[in-house]
Amino acid sequence: MDYVYPSGYMDRISTRGKMVSLAPQQEVRNHPSVACFMSHCGWNSTMEGVSNGIPFLCWPYFADQFFNKTYTCDIWKTDVSLKKDDTSIVTREEIKSKVEQLLDNDIIKENALNLQEKVMDCVRVGNSSNKNLNQFIDWVKEENEHARVNETSK
Repeated sequence: MDYVYPSGYMDRISTRGKMVSLAPQQEVRNHPSVACFMSHCGWNSTMEGVSNGIPFLCWPYFADQFFNKTYTCDIWKTDVSLKKDDTSIVTREEIKSKVEQLLDNDIIKENALNLQEKVMDCVRVGNSSNKNLNQFIDWVKEENEHARVNETSK
């Protein structure tokens, strides 16, 4: 899908960033030059950040995103939360300050890498998440087989 931007917009922003219509997220997150990323703290984004060992700036909007932000920032201590000013705006100064705070904090980076190691260990063959997934798959297969048998016996 091609997006149409206002006349001259791409020229005005070209020195400050690059806009792409679709980026390969996994490749971007795995790139060694990526030190952090900004997230709304949805569960999928949270799990992607954790599984890649990358700290992020948390900017939740609604629902479970606030809970996830609290968990990652206050319990896991792998992320930094953005704060709104008195007018409910997250300013560029706030973002700059928190990026610097995040990049200068070796403890946050270490926590993110330690959590990544734990998560990746859980999904290895024979470990907890791997076992749970396989048990779920076996259950679905059994239920499907029971439904098939019941259907043919009618």
